[in-house]
Amino acid sequence: MDAISSSSSWAFERYQQVRPRLPNCSRAGKAIWAPNLAAIAAPYDAIFLDAYGVLNVGEAAIPGSIDAIATLRRLGKLVMVVSNSAGYPKAVMMARYQRLGFDFQPDEVTSSREALIQAIAEQELTDFAMILGEEHPFDDFVSAPLLLADDPAHYDAARGFLLIGSQGWTEHRQALLEATLRRHPRHVLVGNPDIVAPRENGLSLEPGYFAHRVADNTPVCPRFLGKPFPEIFRLALGRLPHPFDPSRVLMVGDTLHTDVLGGQNMGFATALVTNHGSLKDMDIDRALNLSGIVPDYILPAI
Repeated sequence: MDAISSSSSWAFERYQQVRPRLPNCSRAGKAIWAPNLAAIAAPYDAIFLDAYGVLNVGEAAIPGSIDAIATLRRLGKLVMVVSNSAGYPKAVMMARYQRLGFDFQPDEVTSSREALIQAIAEQELTDFAMILGEEHPFDDFVSAPLLLADDPAHYDAARGFLLIGSQGWTEHRQALLEATLRRHPRHVLVGNPDIVAPRENGLSLEPGYFAHRVADNTPVCPRFLGKPFPEIFRLALGRLPHPFDPSRVLMVGDTLHTDVLGGQNMGFATALVTNHGSLKDMDIDRALNLSGIVPDYILPAI
């Protein structure tokens, strides 16, 4: 679905409404304002970076982000993209970063799609149906999924559902999904827990938005495989050259309820980026007070 949500405040309120389904973390940071990432990087060995709203907005790199990564490398920091982008395979993701001008290597990028594929293998889930646009291949999955469209029989026949992308998803298809799950509850795995993502023309509705509607309207509680949930962070940690004290890892993101909450839940330090992402144009102090999610640092951009 290419719909654009009304505002950052709408997205924030929706995240607040689903808080009972998100990890709980009582630790709060000091919300120290800093000019950029280099100014706060010294105490940390590894820097985990969200993509949308931190590195890029839609199909454009955020000004200064490429230079910021180069600066982190010169400072001797390990960098790792930790992204809820689940709609396309790793090869497509890497080509996209190269096109935008970033120099990330494959082992420096961890996506929620990879966490989802791992969960499918662990649960031995087969005969699943997928919510995903047809523009990208899915040969990284063990078995070919059925792409859901408008045939109710396909919904009823599926043994489980994967919510990976929202492009092409419609209200009619959402109604079919909810109806079949009310009749016959099954597994629902969510490859992208984000409710929204920053695009050039606003905030797009993402799979997390539709997954939480499933939880609201059916007996099924979906399993989320991305930030703020721990599986994606564990996968990223496993790709570092050696184990790190969590307090030496800094998670940098634009969303309180995914990047910051998830990082805090793992014991990481956290930094909130405000100028380009899901909290753009919001009163940041008010958002911190309402949510109770307080990062260690606040940056306009990296």
